[in-house]
Formats: sequence, structure tokens, C-alpha cells
Amino acid sequence: MVEKKREKKEGEVTVSKLYCIPTLKEIKEFAGFSERFNAGFEYNEFFLPHILEDETETGRIMKQYMGLERDRSKDTLHGVFLDICVNSTDPLIFKASDHRVRQSMDIARKMGLKAVVFHTNYIVNFRLQSYLDTWLDRNEEYWTRILEDYPEQEIYMENMFDESPAMLLELSKRMEDKERFGICLDIAHGLISGAPLEQWLVALKPQRISHLHINDNDGVTDLHQPVGTGKMPWQLFTDWCRDLERDPSILIEVRGYRDLAESVKNMEEQGIYPFV
Repeated sequence: MVEKKREKKEGEVTVSKLYCIPTLKEIKEFAGFSERFNAGFEYNEFFLPHILEDETETGRIMKQYMGLERDRSKDTLHGVFLDICVNSTDPLIFKASDHRVRQSMDIARKMGLKAVVFHTNYIVNFRLQSYLDTWLDRNEEYWTRILEDYPEQEIYMENMFDESPAMLLELSKRMEDKERFGICLDIAHGLISGAPLEQWLVALKPQRISHLHINDNDGVTDLHQPVGTGKMPWQLFTDWCRDLERDPSILIEVRGYRDLAESVKNMEEQGIYPFV
């Protein structure tokens, strides 16, 4: 289903779709940011194995976030990705991966969150067609089942260190009848993929892009620099965003509140979407 194309006025600031990564250490600052921009949180503690292995610590972190006086219904969670392989044909590896994925989904359900972000996690440069076909078949089957088991959450699939948009594009096409499945396009990962960033933007534009991760880097390494401090072609990004048929949410994916504040300052001064 294609949503009606939005209309923008010159100079309009559309910031209600912003997200940030909170930390308990700086929670007052992040809560203030959330209130100022009506921004969502994307929780990043719960993909770490040492936290997931400690039920007491997991519960403690959840309790602290859930104790804040804010609406969590549009918040997201970055799901597990380290060593996760849901397409594995090895029963033990699949079982472990499925267990971790369901931990992420269970936390999101208990916290009342909107969506969980997962990574493509395929072996880059392994071009054996049988491997690629298996990855697509098993991912389509797996995420369809997870959506059925967790009817209150959405799932956003993020490009990790994919060398091109091809696999994410094909999976998205296969899942296009699943309303709660969307793409999380990490433009910084796209910039260092080896394929031109414009190729990513053009290829994925017709698909259901639900969420964006943005930060900056040197064009080589995934540095998570503040927006506007690296080699990202921000005018290209802004023009592309303004021409989308739908408004994806946008996570400023940087390390700490100071980098978040610097990013917003640069975005405002340089007219980077959604500060346009």
C-alpha cells in the first residue's frame, strides 16, 4: 500500500520522527531531547550477550526505563545481531540464534515498544547461489513466523556490512505483503559498502523504508561520528528523503548525548533532513 505523498512547506522543520539512543548515565539529557523534539528512544543495551545472560540486570535496566514518565509506544529496540544466524541449517546454531531473537522480542513486548531492529547478517562476498537462495528462503520463513508470534511489534531489517542493496531488496520484496515488516536503512553502512550510496537510495526507495539510521564517517570505517562531520553527502540524503512517499523515523545513531547535540546543531545549520 502506497501512502499519500506528503506536502512540505519551504523552511518546515519535521522533527517528530526523530529518535535517539538513550543511556541511563545521561537519562535526564536524553529525556529532555525526547520532550523537545517529541523523539523516540531506540534502546541499545539489549543486544549485548552479557546483559541478556543476566536476567537480574536485564530486569533492572527495563525497570529503570519503564519508570520514566514518557510514552514508549513509538520506541524501538535494537535487537541482537552479534553471531546471529537465523538462516543457519545447523540446528544448534539456529536454536541459539532463535533464542536470542526471541529474547529481544520478549523485551520489546514487555516494554510495550513499537518495533525491533535486526541485521541482515549474511556472509558478504559469499556468492554461491545456493547460499544466497537459502538465506532468502529461510529469512522469509523465519521473520514471517516471528511476526505471527509477536503481533504487537514491527520488525525492521537493517543492512549491516552488505556490499550492495541486492539481498535486502529481494527480502523486502518477498515480505511486502507483511505490513509490520520494513527496512531500516543505515546510510552510513551504505556509504562504506563499496557500492555508491546513490545505488542504495535508488534501489530501496520503492520499498517500505520504515526507519533510518544516520551518522557520519570517513567513507571507510563505521565511525558513528556526529552528523555533518564526515564524508556523508547530506544534500543527496536530504533530497532523497524529501521525495519519499512515506516519512520513515530517523535515528541519529551516535555515541552519547554530546554527539547527539552536535549532530542536531549541524543538521539545523546545514539544513539536513528533517531540519529543512
